[in-house]
Amino acid sequence: MGFFRLVRHRNGKGAVRHHAPDSGGIGMIADAVLEGGGIKAFGLVGALSVAEEKGYEWKRLAGTSAGSLVAALLAAGYRSEELYRLLEDDDFTRFMPTMWYHRISYVGPLIRLWVKKGFYSGKPLERWVGELLAKKGVYTFGDLKDRELSIIASDISRGTLLVLPRDLAEYGIPPDGLSVARAVHMSCSIPYVFDPVRMFHTPTRRYSYVVDGGVLSNFPVWIFDQKIPRWPTFGFRFYSDETQPNPIGGPVSLFRAMFLTMMDAHDNRHIKEQDRVRTIQVPTLGVGMTDFDLSKERRRELFEAGADAAREFFKNWTFKHYLALRGCDGSVSWNLRTSQSG
Repeated sequence: MGFFRLVRHRNGKGAVRHHAPDSGGIGMIADAVLEGGGIKAFGLVGALSVAEEKGYEWKRLAGTSAGSLVAALLAAGYRSEELYRLLEDDDFTRFMPTMWYHRISYVGPLIRLWVKKGFYSGKPLERWVGELLAKKGVYTFGDLKDRELSIIASDISRGTLLVLPRDLAEYGIPPDGLSVARAVHMSCSIPYVFDPVRMFHTPTRRYSYVVDGGVLSNFPVWIFDQKIPRWPTFGFRFYSDETQPNPIGGPVSLFRAMFLTMMDAHDNRHIKEQDRVRTIQVPTLGVGMTDFDLSKERRRELFEAGADAAREFFKNWTFKHYLALRGCDGSVSWNLRTSQSG
């Protein structure tokens, strides 16, 4: 089994030199940050599968919304190909079931929205994620022994971005005690579509409403950054070559346009060239994030599109080039060293 040694020594000028992975091999350590995008996550899984084929092993994972779901399952021990086989035939429309109040035109859904602050409950999603995690023996963050997981959510009562589980102190919840499925539920709670999750905020002694992390950061590629990274962090982000504006014809389409703008505009403005060079752009193929009735064939197309994008990315990507963009190529040099053990 291959692994990396991090060797430190001083050069003639007294600078510290590091030896770490470059761009290919067996058993390489890397971090992964996954953008949110609903059902489009099949594309993320395809791209991740190619990274795993290249020999990358995930040390730390982070994600927003559907990206948090994929990140959580990978952190629990699923491989990407295994994950795809589990999901390719699943019926995701069950997360948006038609209940009796939905059958009352206009009035029924609005009553539920007024009372619950969402058209649908997120609890079926939480139960489903919990069942998948339980198959790997994972229930809380404390059960994740081999990989670090960070999930992005938004506390809209306090206007605060949450990185779970590390930001739980003010809510009186031990970080290791939080249910991973519950955290995914929070991160996937698209405003108005799914009910927000309530958490008691101890300092203010008030309940906070927590929703989709994409409201504040849909692509938190910055989350694991250090001045001199020890290994690469890869971003997995959706890309569409469609430049058409969001059509607005009523309150529903207006909200959709607002939410899509919130998810993309902030991250787009703050992504630097050094972030783009470490980001795999996953095609969306025109699929929307709530197209839960997507056919099996279309799901496979998303998976393959993501895989193709990753193969193209890894043709030219090197850790050395990325470090040069970070300004780490002067006093710091990185070289691949592997050794074999039985």
